[in-house]
Amino acid sequence: MSKTKEKNNTQIDFSSPEYFTNREISWVKFDERVMGEARDKNIPLFERLKFLSITASNLDEFFMVRVASLKDMENAGYTKPDIAGLTPTQQLKELNGLTHELVDTQYSTYNRSLLPLLKTNGLTVVESHEELNEEQKEFVDRYFADTVYPVLTPMAVDSARPFPLVRNKSLNIAALVTEKSGDNKNGTGLFKRGKGKKKTNLPVEFAMVQVPDVLPRIVNIPSKGDGKSVILLEEVIERNIDKLFLNYTVVCAHPFRVMRNADLSIDEDEAEDLLKEIEKQLKRRQWGEVIRLEVEAGIDRRLLGILKKELSIEEPDIYFIPGPLDLTFLMKMYSLEGFDHLKTPDHVPELPKYMSLDKNIFEQIKEGDILLKHPYETFEPVIKFVREAAKDKDVLAIKQTLYRVSGNSPIIAALIQAAENGKQVTVLFELKARFDEENNIIWAKALEKAGCHVIYGIVGLKTHSKITLVVRREEDGIRRYVHLGTGNYNDKTARMYTDMGILTCAEAIGEDATAVFNMLSGYSEPVTWNKLSVAPLWMKSRFLYLIGREADHARAGREARIVAKMNSLCDPDIIEALYKASNAGVKIDLIIRGICCLKVGIPKVSENITVRSIVGNFLEHSRIFWFLNEGNEEIYMGSADWMPRNLERRVEIVFPVERMELIEDLKAFLKLQLNDNVKASLLQPDGTYVKPDRRGRSVIDSQAECVKEAAKVAKSRKNSVVKTRTFIPERSPEFNENGESGDI
Repeated sequence: MSKTKEKNNTQIDFSSPEYFTNREISWVKFDERVMGEARDKNIPLFERLKFLSITASNLDEFFMVRVASLKDMENAGYTKPDIAGLTPTQQLKELNGLTHELVDTQYSTYNRSLLPLLKTNGLTVVESHEELNEEQKEFVDRYFADTVYPVLTPMAVDSARPFPLVRNKSLNIAALVTEKSGDNKNGTGLFKRGKGKKKTNLPVEFAMVQVPDVLPRIVNIPSKGDGKSVILLEEVIERNIDKLFLNYTVVCAHPFRVMRNADLSIDEDEAEDLLKEIEKQLKRRQWGEVIRLEVEAGIDRRLLGILKKELSIEEPDIYFIPGPLDLTFLMKMYSLEGFDHLKTPDHVPELPKYMSLDKNIFEQIKEGDILLKHPYETFEPVIKFVREAAKDKDVLAIKQTLYRVSGNSPIIAALIQAAENGKQVTVLFELKARFDEENNIIWAKALEKAGCHVIYGIVGLKTHSKITLVVRREEDGIRRYVHLGTGNYNDKTARMYTDMGILTCAEAIGEDATAVFNMLSGYSEPVTWNKLSVAPLWMKSRFLYLIGREADHARAGREARIVAKMNSLCDPDIIEALYKASNAGVKIDLIIRGICCLKVGIPKVSENITVRSIVGNFLEHSRIFWFLNEGNEEIYMGSADWMPRNLERRVEIVFPVERMELIEDLKAFLKLQLNDNVKASLLQPDGTYVKPDRRGRSVIDSQAECVKEAAKVAKSRKNSVVKTRTFIPERSPEFNENGESGDI
């Protein structure tokens, strides 16, 4: 390196806050990209409903965890700035404006775009019970009397009845009522929302009723012609709310919803039984501090005043909603029958091109490592791997880590069967998987009852790694078979998330897998690893070394390249290493779906870095890391993003892909994603994301192309006698300076 360049480098502080984006603000930008799908007129209408629902679900979790955490910091007087130089109070102020804008966009999209289009396409959503015709009124009133009324519990507030506890995320209707007097005591108490105020000198009292989540929120009602009409459950209740308070006149009624701090606070060192402690904390989640209040736009100010006082919430944390609260109901609307023509056809996952389901899975793995690409290829081989191990008389032990599983998990069923068949079954079940704690407790108890050895991980760490080890006795001795993946052992999400995995019986990886489980179940911490990189002790230093090695190649005048795909990037040490590598001349392309605290286009800092986010029909979830290494390329996959929590506070595994066919396949996949100009958005120096310029270029939707490729392989398998290895690229895909395909 020249003395001039060395001098320039010493003047750059790569850790300066000006070179970083705040993590929470970056997350809001991600939800805005999801919102972009809901607003895209080229997407089928019901898919747009789905994406709008996802933005609402995302925002709920964001408030319950991230905003709640910032409020905890603020309340504790914590003033240390983040990597972007913002204190918790400053972050909350910024986020308040951004999230209010996001909610405004949600309802503008719903009211002005989606509702009219739904009606045009035969689905009328009746927005207010006042819009019902006579036939519909009769139906709704009968439905209320027969089905809804028996479930409701109206609650009044007076000196003998304190303000009720309002459950987290529950939808409620608040009302002001006044006692009937004189001849009107037996009256009907009818009201109209926003107009039903009656002149009275009697005191006004507060009452409320929870909209029951045990009943469908979407109620089908009679409609004319071939179309379908629906009304929301809260409108049915509002129309009939006078029947809940017979001796009172309802002055006004409006729906409201609260969001509470749902981040569990568990002292694992003091907890004698982690399972019991988490069960106790789950009950407290429903009553955490209120951090967000959603109310119907136009709510009576007296009613709002009562809610503000009783819930102890400030005006900036109140969201006035011009439409139905909690848009997650749109996912239920997506499931309505009769509208398949307004949806993207379901993708049926194909058989992996590197294997056959008709052949013994252990024999196939011995032929060579198998790459699995979900959801384009079926998750069935992973299930088959555990099922065959459970039944195989030569299998001695099965060990597996579980983070999130489905409600009726075939993986759990296979593990239970394995224990009943006399296998040694060890399962590390991560009880602290956020919002899956209750489900995981149920499954952990079921596994223990079946005779499995269940452990809950290492104190103070979440176990987020995805690994299964099968120990099998064979003619030439003990052989270890391993599955390693980027996603959870969840057969349901495997149809919606893009994840990668490998099946291998490589001896070195088998030894490492044994070491992982010994570390998790006991106190055996290996000094070195053969192939795996494991967090929190070894992985981060490995990544820093790999990034630094590319920088060394660039400084020596050799070609240097990094392509990394992950969900989020916010680790300051990794970002600083990437900046230094970019400064040295390394070409870096990052494919980051969500949070990205790195900035692009900064002279001498990140001018060699590109960042793109792909948001499509499937949730991008795989983690893949490719390093050119002077032509001796290395590709890694694993469970970890480049975030402090993954690298420093979780048990994670990153593994190398060493079979040449698989390396070429993964490079082709990365090239395809870098060429995506439909679902990709490119990060700009000002922090915004824009769609690529497609003028004069072929239209490339990477997810759609992967679906086509899987179908093509399946078709060729049907039309010919197919060998086990069905696809070996003739040449290595190359990446040019724009991240597009080029010649070698």
